[in-house]
Amino acid sequence: MKTMKGPGLFLAQFVGSEPPFDNFDGLSRWAAECGYAGAQVPTAETCLMDLDKAATSTDYCDDLKGRAAEAGVEITELSAHLQGQLVAVHPAYDLAFDGFADASVHGDPKARQAWAVDQVKKTIDAAANMGLTKIAAFSGALAWPFVYPWPQRPAGLIDAAFDELAARWLPIFDHAEERGVDVCFELHPGEDLHDGVTFEMFLDKVKQHNRARILYDPSHFVLQAMDYLEFIDIYADRIAMFHVKDAEFRPNGRQGVYGGYQGWVDRAGRFRSPGDGQVDFGAVFSKLAAIDFDGWAVVEWECALKHPEDGAREGAAFTRDHIIRVTDRAFDDFAGTGADDATNRKLLGLEG
Repeated sequence: MKTMKGPGLFLAQFVGSEPPFDNFDGLSRWAAECGYAGAQVPTAETCLMDLDKAATSTDYCDDLKGRAAEAGVEITELSAHLQGQLVAVHPAYDLAFDGFADASVHGDPKARQAWAVDQVKKTIDAAANMGLTKIAAFSGALAWPFVYPWPQRPAGLIDAAFDELAARWLPIFDHAEERGVDVCFELHPGEDLHDGVTFEMFLDKVKQHNRARILYDPSHFVLQAMDYLEFIDIYADRIAMFHVKDAEFRPNGRQGVYGGYQGWVDRAGRFRSPGDGQVDFGAVFSKLAAIDFDGWAVVEWECALKHPEDGAREGAAFTRDHIIRVTDRAFDDFAGTGADDATNRKLLGLEG
């Protein structure tokens, strides 16, 4: 068995306008001071890295890795969550999602999509130049407005949506194959890929492409009332990344999964700092150890109540304490009696 690495911190939620949160070196040092050994870097944040340079220059990537090491952390993976979201956008969300893209493509959905595809490919190139083997992403969504059908969806609508989603991602997967990099989708409500069923539908459309992988985040499954532990058993071969994020789901007589249009504090389902929600992380880490997951345990801090700096510091210790250093021997080896074929046959009563 293998021991996973960590703790790591996803930097996206901590980027700000004031030091140390406004630049790569400062944020990396701060993460290390909080107790993190790794940093997952969002490539959409230009204050953290120059994606164009990273995609074309190994020298730039080596320098960035060196600066991270000097700060006390290792770059765990790169994230193209926001750019992946823009690979597929239903027109209802055009205006809202323009803010994720470069200003030059605002108001032009086709140009925005082309920009997003280029960004994801550049993130793949940057990962390869850094010696990394996976990136994180969202899938985007064309069918999400029809997730709860009223009026009933016309026949073929979802098939058409997934056909188009697959057509947009296949060239990206082929590029990822050339560079030896997996694309790990965070299965997330708001994305067409939000649970196991939708991921399987997508895999069928992309011909089971080997580069289509999963970023496992149990919090999103808690909020969908899914069995997040059985999910690990089912998709062990596809899970390649892991976010340590907690959540709680407290349905009552007034609201449930859909949250009644309330803010995060007042929803039945809400994200919490690691250890403050309902995820059984002892079981999660045990199952991941059992399937030989040897990637990073990366804290993605999101909480409706706790201050982010407190959540980050607590999350580092929480994750470190949950990582299982796997055993190199069986616990009952001390009672081993030794064996050979002849002894085994005698034990079975096959020889006198």
